[in-house]
Formats: sequence, C-alpha cells, structure tokens
Amino acid sequence: MVEAGVLGHGAHLPGDRLLYRFYERFGETAPSIGLARMAVLAMRGRSVAATRAAGERAVEPLVELIAPYALRALAEHRASGRRLVLATTSPADLIAPFADATGIDDVIATRYQASDGRYTGRLEGRFVWGTGKWWAVRQWCREADVDVKASHAYSDSVFDVPLLEAIGHPHALNPDPRLAAVATVRRWPIESWERPPGVPSLLGFEPYYALRHLFRPEAFPGVRFDIAGLHHIPGSGPVLLAANHRSYFDVVPLGIVAARMTRPVRFLAKQEVFDAPVVGHLARALGGIAVDRAGGAATAMADARSALEAGEVVLVLPQGTIPRGEAFFDPVLTGKTGTVRLAMAIGAPVVPIGLWGTEAVWPRSAKVPHLGSVFRPPSVTVRVGAPMTFAVGDPVAATARLMATISSLLPPEAALRYHPSAHEVARAMPPR
Repeated sequence: MVEAGVLGHGAHLPGDRLLYRFYERFGETAPSIGLARMAVLAMRGRSVAATRAAGERAVEPLVELIAPYALRALAEHRASGRRLVLATTSPADLIAPFADATGIDDVIATRYQASDGRYTGRLEGRFVWGTGKWWAVRQWCREADVDVKASHAYSDSVFDVPLLEAIGHPHALNPDPRLAAVATVRRWPIESWERPPGVPSLLGFEPYYALRHLFRPEAFPGVRFDIAGLHHIPGSGPVLLAANHRSYFDVVPLGIVAARMTRPVRFLAKQEVFDAPVVGHLARALGGIAVDRAGGAATAMADARSALEAGEVVLVLPQGTIPRGEAFFDPVLTGKTGTVRLAMAIGAPVVPIGLWGTEAVWPRSAKVPHLGSVFRPPSVTVRVGAPMTFAVGDPVAATARLMATISSLLPPEAALRYHPSAHEVARAMPPR
C-alpha cells in the first residue's frame, strides 16, 4: 500500500507491526482480529483506486506463495461443477485482484464504504469474520441459489467453526491447534495442500524429515555403500529420478540418495515394495506412491504427475518390477514408457541412477534382507548420471535411450552376457 500511494512512505496502519508479530506467534486471535477490525478507521479518506492498485501489486508475490497442491484440489472441485468462492476477512478491494488471477469465481469479503472515490471509515455490511463470515456466506448462498449442505468449506482457523459446522463438507486445512482439536473430535478431514494427499504430518512436518536421518550408511553396518554423482540432481523444480530395480533393498540406497537432498522425494514403485516388511512402511512415510497391480496404475501416474506439477522430486523404477529368473541376468535393461511420458508431459528432466549389488543383501528368493555380514559386508554401488531431457516424441525410443543410459552407469560386468547357475536362477525367483 505504500508503493501504491495509499499510505505515505514508511507509514503503517495503527498496530500493524504488533498485529503481524502476534499473528506469527499465536495465529489468528480475537485481539489480532480486533486490530484488523480497526483498520477501516485508519483507511478513512484514503483512495479506493490506489487501494485496488495495491492489491494488483500484491498478486505476483501472493501467487508464488500458493501451496503446491492447492491448485490441484481447486481444479478437482471445478471439474465436479462447483463454483470457487473465497470467503475472507481481508478488504474486498485488496483481495479481488488475487481472486481474479487465480480463477476464483466470486469473493465474499469485508467491504469498506466509499464516497467520491475515498473510504468513509465505515463498513458496508458486516465484518466478515467468525459468525459474521458464516452470515455472509449464507447470504451469498441464498442469492446464488447454492445448497449449503452440498458445499465444501476449507479453513485453518478455529474462528471459522461456525461456518464449518453449517457447511455440508467441512475441511480443516493446515489447522491451528484449536481447530485441529475440534476437527479430530468432529471427525472432519484434516488436510494440507503443502504435500500429497495421504502423506502424514506432525506439527507441519512430514515423517520424511525425521526418517531421512535413518537413511545413513552407518545405519546399515552389514552393507558397504559406494555412492557418487549426487551433484547431478537439480536442487529445485520438478525432477524425475529413474533407477533400475534389482532388489527390495533398492529402497535403502535410494533412500540414502533422497536423504542427502533438501526436499522430500516421492517414490513410485510396485505395490509389492510397499507390502514388504519394515521397508514398505518406511517407503510410505517417505511419500511413496504405490502402483497397485489391480488396475491402480493410472491413479499412481496421476499422483506422480501432480507431484511433478507441484515442483517436487519423483523417483521411478521404469522396469516396474524386479526381473525374475534368467531375465535378471540379461544385460539389456527394458522399461515401461511411463517415466518418459511423465517427463514429456511436464517438461521435467530425468536423472538416471544405476544400482548394483542390492541383490546380494536381499535376494529375490529371501523374505527378509541379510544384514549380518559385518566383517564381510556386500558392496552396493549407486551412480547418479547427468539429467536427461525428452522432447515430445516416440516414448518407446526415449525409454530405450533412458534404460541404455542407466546401464552405462553400472559396473562393466553388468554389460556381459552371463549364464547363471541353477542356484543363482533360484535366488532370482520370488520366495515360495
């Protein structure tokens, strides 16, 4: 508002610094809202046009702050034929440009009375907060002929409980502690648009941030890890990590790679990986996306695309499953086209990863890993290659190029034709 000329240079609304500091510490409270309620008096005589210009100036930085999964959730509501309405205590003239930029259909907001292009220091209608917000929403629904009981409402504040109680489908979104308690008692869904649906959170933190510290080579003294090339993984933006698949134990070295990154990695793998003891639970807590054999592949790919669109990292095993029997020893790797299709659709780079030796820790025939060889531990090699880009084209040829690149990251013996013994073939088969 200073930049738009609403306020003089260096000016502040009365109590705004105290309001912001208190809000950051305690969230929305009655005293902080009381200060916000007084803002209408401070705006008396100030320009309506300049205030709207201030709202337009704020659009770009506000859009950058939108939670990564918010647009997906809103798009799903729109696809279901619902109108998107923003109900907010913020002044309508300030918030309207943001609503327009994000495709909001209508705004229910606090309205400052104006005369001759300047605010009078009074409100038009009620202050849109608490019961006043529910009253404003109810009035809007009546005028728009919208069924309240068929509608959804999202809020993070306990002061919106009157609205949430009246709406047919309430959602506690990134709730403050008091609303979280109410939602738990009322069995309202508690959600976040900062991470994929289904990924748990404790006080705003995913289990990933705690479990990543467990994925350290020191935590597996029965295995020797040789990892190189992590600098190839971009530090921001959507990224696909594509690795070959040799063992259920692949989750551990890939988890070590993920732990050395500063952001969560979503793990796309067959349902059987998530059904494995111990490792499966860890994979889910890391944000894993399970590909269900019983026709759930389309859902998994949609979830993976959503994560990429949110600017996240998605780890994919293009082979889909661990090769069985003699196929396990084939030096030519083949993969499904889903990885490159995702890359083509999003324009995301694919970082190839070559894994070797994990089958010595957890052969396909074993039900649990062999982690007791402390004095003669098997070696697991991980090599991360340079990012690859795939223009829209033939996904089959692109997948062949990706798998060939992954093969090039494996030790030289991986490229040799090998005739396994009957015992080795048996170890490469699922347990009976």
